[in-house]
Amino acid sequence: MRHNYLNNKDILKEIHKSKTSYCSFKKPEYADYDLILKNISQINPSNIRKAKKNRIDKLTKLQLETVKNKDELVPIRPRNIKEEDLIFRVMTWDHIPEDIKPISEDDEPLDDDAEEIPIKYIKVNFPPFQHYKLDKNGKPKLVGKSHWDGELKTGHFNREHGTMTNKLALMFMKLCERYGTRSNWRNYTYNDEMRNQALLQLIQIGLQFDENKSQNPFAYYTAVITNSFTRVLNIEKKNQNIRDDILELNNLTPSYTRQNSWGHHGADE
Repeated sequence: MRHNYLNNKDILKEIHKSKTSYCSFKKPEYADYDLILKNISQINPSNIRKAKKNRIDKLTKLQLETVKNKDELVPIRPRNIKEEDLIFRVMTWDHIPEDIKPISEDDEPLDDDAEEIPIKYIKVNFPPFQHYKLDKNGKPKLVGKSHWDGELKTGHFNREHGTMTNKLALMFMKLCERYGTRSNWRNYTYNDEMRNQALLQLIQIGLQFDENKSQNPFAYYTAVITNSFTRVLNIEKKNQNIRDDILELNNLTPSYTRQNSWGHHGADE
C-alpha cells in the first residue's frame, strides 16, 4: 500500500487532529470550524454567509469522495445550513495566563510617565483560539478553548496534555528525508545532521502553521527545512574555515575545499 505523506489535504488533517488534542470542547463535533476570525465581534451576517459557503464546500468535497460521478451529487443550498450549526474559530489570548516576571529588589519602580509595558503571555506551541457557535437568539456561545483541560468554566489552562499525531511526525520525517536527497544537499558529509536539525525544528514549530493565512503547509514546512539545512551548512563552513586556518598555521595540508579555492583564485588572477 502506497502512502503519500506530502499531500496538503492530509497534512492539514493531521495538523487539525494534533491541535485538537490540546483543546477542550463541549462536544467533539465542535472541534471542526467553518471560519477563522480575529475577534468575536466579527461574527456578523457577512461572515455567517462566508461560514455557510465554507461548510457547503466542505460537504460537497466529502460527497465527491464517495460518489462515482458528479451527476450523483446532492446540491447543498445555504438555506440547508442552520446558523446555529456553524462553528467560528476566534483567535484570542484571553484564556492564556500572563507570563509574570517576579519582581526583585533590584527592579526600579516605573515612573508615572513611563510607557505601558505590553502584556506578555505564557508561550504556547501554536496561536491560541476559542470556538463559538450561535445560540437560538443569534448570540455567540463559547463551545471550545485551545490549551485547555476539563470543562470550559471549571477547567484550567494546560499546554502539555496534547500531542502531535504519529502520522504528522512521520510526515515530518519523510519531508526531511526527501529534502536531504536533493542534488544540492545529498553529497554533504553532514547530511544526516542537516536532516536531524530540520526534523527537530519541525517538531518545535510545526503546529504554528496558520490555517487562516494559507492552506499549503507543504510550502511552509519546506521553507522551515530549507532554513534549517542552510543554517547547518553555514555553521559547518565556518568551522571548516577555522580548522583550515589552524592547519595552515601549522604548515599542514588543509581541506580539499580550501585547496580548490586556491586553484580558483589562481585561475582568476
